[in-house]
Amino acid sequence: MSSLLWKSLVVSPAVLGATLLVSATAMAGQSTTTQQVVTTEVSQISNNQEDSASVSSVSVSKTSTTAGTKAEVTSKQETLAQSQQTDVNVLEQVNNYSNEGKSSQSQVTSVSQFSDVQPTDWAFQALQSLVERYGCIAGYPNGTYRGNRALTRYEFAAGLNACLDRVNELIATATADLVRKEDLATLQRLQEEFSAELATLRGRVDTLEARTAELEANQFSTTTKLVGEAIFALTDAFGDTAGDRNNTVFQNRVRLDLQTSFTGRDVLHTRLATGNARRFDLGTTAFNGQTSAEGFQTFNITGDSNASNDIVLDWLAYYVPVGPAQLYVAATGGIHSDYVATNNPYFEDYDGGNGALSTFASESPIYRIGGGAGAALNIPFGKGGGILKPSSLTIGYLGSEANSPNAGSGIFEGNYAALGQLNFNLGDRVALAATYVHGYHGAGSALFDAGSVNSPVVGTAQANALSTTNASSSNSYGLSAAFKPSDRFSVSGFVSYHDVTGFGSNDDFNAWSYGLGVALPDFGKKGNVLGLFAGAEPYARGRVAGSNDVPYHFEGFYKYQVSDNISITPGVIWLTAPGQNSDNDNAIVGTLRTTFTF
Repeated sequence: MSSLLWKSLVVSPAVLGATLLVSATAMAGQSTTTQQVVTTEVSQISNNQEDSASVSSVSVSKTSTTAGTKAEVTSKQETLAQSQQTDVNVLEQVNNYSNEGKSSQSQVTSVSQFSDVQPTDWAFQALQSLVERYGCIAGYPNGTYRGNRALTRYEFAAGLNACLDRVNELIATATADLVRKEDLATLQRLQEEFSAELATLRGRVDTLEARTAELEANQFSTTTKLVGEAIFALTDAFGDTAGDRNNTVFQNRVRLDLQTSFTGRDVLHTRLATGNARRFDLGTTAFNGQTSAEGFQTFNITGDSNASNDIVLDWLAYYVPVGPAQLYVAATGGIHSDYVATNNPYFEDYDGGNGALSTFASESPIYRIGGGAGAALNIPFGKGGGILKPSSLTIGYLGSEANSPNAGSGIFEGNYAALGQLNFNLGDRVALAATYVHGYHGAGSALFDAGSVNSPVVGTAQANALSTTNASSSNSYGLSAAFKPSDRFSVSGFVSYHDVTGFGSNDDFNAWSYGLGVALPDFGKKGNVLGLFAGAEPYARGRVAGSNDVPYHFEGFYKYQVSDNISITPGVIWLTAPGQNSDNDNAIVGTLRTTFTF
């Protein structure tokens, strides 16, 4: 076989060109994705995403992705339902090989059109002859040929198939005089030698075309894809107080996100959600009508305030580029982490089921102040010379009562939160951000409510409870950082300070929060994540006598990636001094979470 192939390459320019053709095609069939986990640029597709390149650059997936990253801090990454069936991947490559020059590549009329093929190259004359006589050479849109690569038997057969099709076309159009007899003889011998590969290729292409036709006939929409996530969670609380007040529960949360792109660069998210996950009672004392949200888990955010498996529209948002900037518009369910970098890779999954267990460990509490409807803009700046990479400025405004025309409500008179954040990238491994949030809160509101107005999702009752009779304003300041020294190790953390001013007497207070996380991605298996997080959930001293202790939060989880679409995450949350009172018994929350993504 090797002797025949070598003689064929020497004798026939057509075969030589086919060989080089396949070399280029083989490179076209490969896809290399470099995952930048640490970056402050807002990565817009959606959890966790490669299955829809047309929208991955503009969409933030609030649904979990198999990669478990924000893209990256990536990308919010949303890519789901990736198939790992080997024959399907082969079919896709074969389809690329067999359609050489019909899609991303274009036919050339002169070899001089290739910028990477020079007259001094050993293959120049063979390529030139093949282009002039047969016209079965294709190049890439950027004007390159990329012929310097070894090839397999299947790749050679694919290129041979392409040239055979061209020769047959020439014969059928009465231009057979262009085809030399010796070339035909060589091609005939090659056909016989590679008959098995050619038959396999053509059979697989036929199968692929049949499957593609079936998918096109039954697809939901040419512009919309469905990204889904379902969580099963077996959970219990332990401790002298928490153990007596709670039973073992089996809860669920489901999200169905319809992602629609109109231009290939924009994306409209229409997400339906439901669930029945309810929070545990840790035995802490309520304050100003608010209860503790310590140990609150991401799947407790169901979109249904009654947690009764009622289906609701919990997120409707649109991402679109405006020049070099990125515009985000939310009609309902928007939160700040939809559009701004949180610098917490592997823990942040946008309240999905592939990151940290708790809302506290997933992102800084400063991003939980306010939410709802509004808009934001991410503006890049800087040339990125030296160690400082291109940076960005993010500004956003979200109103929690934007849909209500009542007095004291609406976009500007109701509860709102305005955010400004500077994002910096130092090299490819370090990301920093400085955040400011100004909020307005009506009487009886919660500070860290994520837009639900009066239901906190993180922190103690003392840190959340605002005046029940007067409105309040807040000014919050935060710093966050992420450092990824290697692909198998990541460190991230945050600190935030919150200054609340009430419009009545004795309504002022200050709150603090901080946390540090260490993640080991691909621990034990590709796709797995071991995460450890520790810090203090938002707390406010001096508001209740005897409740001035710091409530520490310790969390550990191990996400085991069963397949591209299923992960199992056992984890433990240990809470000290619940309710800011060391007299309260420590609480331990254990969870076994199974996440299905599709």
